[in-house]
Amino acid sequence: MRNLSTLVACTAVVATFGGLLGALPGCGSGDEPYKPAPAWSGKKANMPAPPQLPNNPIKAGDAYTIFGASHHLKSRIHDKEVTAKDITIQGYIVDSNIPQAPACAIHKTGKGDDEKCKTEIPSFWIADSKGETKAKIRVIGFARNFPVILDAMEKYKNLKEAPKDKDVVKDDQWQVDVPYPLPSVGAKVKVTGKYGFSSSKASGLVTDPLYGVMTYGKMEYLEPAPEPAKFLNKK
Repeated sequence: MRNLSTLVACTAVVATFGGLLGALPGCGSGDEPYKPAPAWSGKKANMPAPPQLPNNPIKAGDAYTIFGASHHLKSRIHDKEVTAKDITIQGYIVDSNIPQAPACAIHKTGKGDDEKCKTEIPSFWIADSKGETKAKIRVIGFARNFPVILDAMEKYKNLKEAPKDKDVVKDDQWQVDVPYPLPSVGAKVKVTGKYGFSSSKASGLVTDPLYGVMTYGKMEYLEPAPEPAKFLNKK
């Protein structure tokens, strides 16, 4: 209690008289001088090794990787670098919903789907490696529906090289050229477009808070797919 009373008294004096602290008895640095403790000589703690931090590249040449684009998208410092303008992302096509399109949605353009037909926006997903199943970015906006995909399949099926401008299938509502070849799993591509957590082409219905969504602008093939895109449920 004596030490506590002395501390309270000294604190009051400091607050009142400032520099007079050193002149008052009992208000010095303490009764006992500091004694450094010796180094620990007992058994050392068994600490785990520090975790290995990821060394994934942000870019591959002039294009972002899937890791790099999604990392920047979630960064308060770098998010504008990937959202303020069109960017290019490079990766392998690891998934596509073209093969799984329901038969009710596969018909000529101009014809409406049946009222009970449940379908999605044509999409494909790109990843940094062929075997990746989780870290992937969804790409939409290259065709508004599967009838447009069907038109492109029929027009592109006998081509041996990229079609001339007049022969390219155009989605007249979305004002975009449907890519040749159509996206298929296994191809390595560079996709250029608008990137963010959601896509304006889907009216906000397509979102991804982890890896984001790419709205298609154009695409360059670096490696072809083993097989062309096709419908598995066509009537």
